[in-house]
Amino acid sequence: MPLLSIDFPSWISPEIIPGFPVRWYGLMYVFAFATAFIVYRKQIKERKFPMTDDSLSSMFTWGIIGLIVGARLFSTLFYDTSGLYLKKPWLIFWPFQDGRFTGLQGMSYHGGAFCCLLAIVIYTRIKKIDFREAGDMFAASIPLGYTFGRIGNFINAELYGRVTTVPWGMVFPERTTETFSVDIDWAREIAVKTGTEISGAMVNLPRHPSQLYEAFFEGIVLWGIIWFFRNIKPFKGFLIGLYFLGYGFFRFFIEYFREPDKHLGYRFEIVKTDLPTAFAHPLLSFSTGQIFCFIMMLFGAAWLFFASRLPDREPIRIYDGANEANKEEEARAEAARERNQRRKLRKKLK
Repeated sequence: MPLLSIDFPSWISPEIIPGFPVRWYGLMYVFAFATAFIVYRKQIKERKFPMTDDSLSSMFTWGIIGLIVGARLFSTLFYDTSGLYLKKPWLIFWPFQDGRFTGLQGMSYHGGAFCCLLAIVIYTRIKKIDFREAGDMFAASIPLGYTFGRIGNFINAELYGRVTTVPWGMVFPERTTETFSVDIDWAREIAVKTGTEISGAMVNLPRHPSQLYEAFFEGIVLWGIIWFFRNIKPFKGFLIGLYFLGYGFFRFFIEYFREPDKHLGYRFEIVKTDLPTAFAHPLLSFSTGQIFCFIMMLFGAAWLFFASRLPDREPIRIYDGANEANKEEEARAEAARERNQRRKLRKKLK
């Protein structure tokens, strides 16, 4: 039987240069921030928004700090069950383990999103910048950068999905994935369906490449939707709500294809199940990520309701500058017509 899955590319390695502590995942963060910065700067220019490059750099610095702090805090508070960080909270932001540089391992995007938003609120209030317009431009910039983060997860062969029989299921390296005993009925059945070779007591089964699902839907597709609405938004702050709603929606459903954290499983089960998390995700069982996504969607909907009723709701539109130029052109044409009429009148009087 032909292999009905894809092997993880053997040439992909988490390290850019073997033996050096520089990894593709960290570089993906650099690409993500740079992409978001470029897209944001483009919006400033096309809207003629009153913000200098220095102010933009400062605001991004605040946002990045908020993102890292929030992502790390949420990860240690809601995803860590060892109790280590409660006993030794200084380790939350300590990037070394056993004398080796490991970076900040474990980040929660939901925490990063909320704390980044808080950082931008604080910065714009201090600098007296229109938060709703600044936030909308962030919403139209972040998803495209987020794509690189999920590509980094794929390169690390981490945060993969559940076992699957779809033709694009991917067999991740055994160093990063869980193998299953061939004595388990469902594992043996999937191995047969996908043509996976069984050469021992354990078998490595194909998984949903959920990192790529997220990169596409939460990154590229969401960015495309928000970018489309950036100049037809009905009020200031609309894109902020659209981002939280859109991200929460896409991520909520993709979580059904992604295996929950092994040590957490499902945080909320309406109907209890004995099925292993690697094999199935019942419709009425919800992971930690899905709970946070639901909160994001509620926040997005509440913000849209609130922002639509705030005073000074009219947004800055790209074509405002073009309209002003047209008005100036019309004014010059009208002045020229008046001069011509005066000349004709003087000729008649003569």
